[in-house]
Amino acid sequence: MKNLKFLDRIFFLINSLLATLLLLSFLLPYVSPKSIPEFTILSLFVPALLLVNIAFTIYWLTKLKKQFMLSFLVLIAGWFFASPLYKISGGTSSLNSDLKVMSFNVKTFDLFKGSSKQKNIQDGFNFITQQDLDVLVIQEYYELKKNKFSYPYQYIKLRSKQSKYGMAIYSKYKIINSGSLNLESTGNNIIYADILKEKDTIRIYNAHFESLKIKPNEENFGEENSEKLISRVASAFKKQASQTALFLEHERQWKGKKIVCGDFNNTAYSWMYHEISKNKTDAFIAAGKGFGKTYNYWFPLRIDFILTDEAAIINQFISYSEVYSDHFPIRAKINW
Repeated sequence: MKNLKFLDRIFFLINSLLATLLLLSFLLPYVSPKSIPEFTILSLFVPALLLVNIAFTIYWLTKLKKQFMLSFLVLIAGWFFASPLYKISGGTSSLNSDLKVMSFNVKTFDLFKGSSKQKNIQDGFNFITQQDLDVLVIQEYYELKKNKFSYPYQYIKLRSKQSKYGMAIYSKYKIINSGSLNLESTGNNIIYADILKEKDTIRIYNAHFESLKIKPNEENFGEENSEKLISRVASAFKKQASQTALFLEHERQWKGKKIVCGDFNNTAYSWMYHEISKNKTDAFIAAGKGFGKTYNYWFPLRIDFILTDEAAIINQFISYSEVYSDHFPIRAKINW
C-alpha cells in the first residue's frame, strides 16, 4: 500500500471489499436461505463479482503491481469451488436419437403490453416451431385461441379453472403419466410428465420457483427503498428453499431417467441450485459455450436450467439471444 498512489489505494480498498464478498460467496451453496436469508441474496451478484475481480486482476497486472494476487487467488479458489461463469467450448455432436428439449419462460410473450406486441407473439411462436423440438417446456404459459403448438401430446396446468395462465409440457412422444406439485401461496408451480421414447420412460420436470418480483430496469428495482427490497427478496429465497425441499422429496420417488427444466429465479451459485443439481448433469456445464445467459439484463445471469440424471449424455446446449421475453430460451440435445 505504501508504494501506491492515493487513487490506487482507494481502488485497492474497493478491490479488497469485492474480493472478500466473492470469497464469502463460495459458501452460498452450503447456507440455506432459511438460516441466513439476507446472505443468500449475494448469489444474484456472483457473476458481477467474478467479472469485477477479473477486471481488478488485469488492472494490477498492467501496472505491474503485486496487488493483482488478491483477486487472482480468490478467482483460483472459485475455479475449484464455484460453478463456471464462462465456457470456452461447447458440445457440437448430434445423433438422430437425441432428445431435443427446450425450456423457455415466455412471459406470455408480453401479451398484456398491448397490440404493439402482437408481432412479437407471432415471431416467438414461429421461432419455437422452427426448432423442431421433441419436448417443449414452458413457464408463464398463457392459453391463446390461435398460435397453438401442434404437438400430439401435451400437459398443461393452469393456475385455476378460470385462469388462462400456467405451465405447459409439449411432447412428440406419448405422455403416459403427468401431475402437479401444486405449490401453495404462489403463482408459480412445478409440474411433470412421463414420456415414452421407444422403450424408455423419461420424466420431464417443469419447475418455476418463487419469483423475486424485481424490476431490473426501474430505479431501486421497482421498490420504495433498499430495506423493503432486501426484505422482499430474502422472503422469496426462503420460499424457494421450502419449494426446493418439496421438489426433492417428490423427485426421490422417481428412480428412472429424468430431465429437470425450468426457471429457478436464482443462479448456479445458490443453495437451491446446489441441492437440486446433486447427482445431476448441468447441460450448460457439459456442452454449453459462452456465458449461457438466460435473463435479459446487462450482466450475465443464468437462472434457467436444463439438468439431467448423471447417466445422460449432453451432445449440445444452446442459450439463444432472440428477445421474445425477459428470459432467453435454452435448448439441449440429450441421449442415454
